[in-house]
Amino acid sequence: MEEMKKDIGDLGEFGLISHLTKDLKIKHSTTIKGIGDDAAVLDYQGSELVITTDLLAEGVHFNLIYTPLRHLGYKSVVVNLSDVYAMNAIPKQITVSIAISKKHDIAMLEELYAGIKLACDRYGVDLVGGDTTSSFSGLIISITALGSVAKDKVVYRNGANETDLICVTGNLGAAYAGLQILERESTLFEKEGVQPILKDYEYVLERQLKPEARKDLIDYFEEKNLLPTSMIDISDGLSSEIMHICRQSGKGCELYEDKIPVDEQTSKVAEELGINPLTCALNGGEDYELLFTVPLSEYKNVNDHPFIHIIGHITPEKGKHSLILESGQEIELKAQGWNPILS
Repeated sequence: MEEMKKDIGDLGEFGLISHLTKDLKIKHSTTIKGIGDDAAVLDYQGSELVITTDLLAEGVHFNLIYTPLRHLGYKSVVVNLSDVYAMNAIPKQITVSIAISKKHDIAMLEELYAGIKLACDRYGVDLVGGDTTSSFSGLIISITALGSVAKDKVVYRNGANETDLICVTGNLGAAYAGLQILERESTLFEKEGVQPILKDYEYVLERQLKPEARKDLIDYFEEKNLLPTSMIDISDGLSSEIMHICRQSGKGCELYEDKIPVDEQTSKVAEELGINPLTCALNGGEDYELLFTVPLSEYKNVNDHPFIHIIGHITPEKGKHSLILESGQEIELKAQGWNPILS
């Protein structure tokens, strides 16, 4: 006999929280009090506390037609942890708040929280609280991440110096390419009933639906005693992010087209869609790679790492953001990353 669908209203707010978080275990001694009180209690004596919050709204940041809820839960955690890593900090705790509509049932929320739990386990963070409420406009997820870093190790966006090397991890543009494929296939299915064929797009789809944060680089910095002069994560596109660093540091930059890393599948998808792969890398966003600057003296440490790419350098000309094309032509960078307020 098919199991009866559970109704969220039967559990109530606190019953729902208890149901969704009952399997979560405390991992850190700094978590004095987790879920179950008015607020979490954390002990961070002797280090800097880092806090960041991201809000994801259905129809703006994600589409449930093609986004699995487990993947969504995982991604909603990762995008916050990425901000913590961008401060050279280690995330320790998160809070999760959600607004839900009548179309969501217990099974759907269990899937969402399964992804949240997977991310907590993968990155070693504790879920210590949150809130739930109703929504008339679909699912809304708000996650706050807390982390710590030694006072002399915190990295901001405003520390880039003239001649610093500009570095980026991984490759860029894949998440944007994956989004374009999902949007195309969703439109074809809605208009013509054409079933999506996605077997040739696994990498770009994973980068869009289930990204990872670069914890490995923070570990590498610690191992090499390397402290970036500035750092930011790439959520809105390379152009926007390097301009944030330059503006806050009072400097300019030169990037080199042939140094910007783009995966082969991203290039193929871009060609298929009639998009310049460089456009995906510069303006696509949601890659959650780390963009950072280091002094020239750190060249060997960054050049020796297989996932770090040196893509340019910082210049003294404040407000001048240049891209040097393979042809040698110099063009001005434009911040054309996605703006959720204007979308």
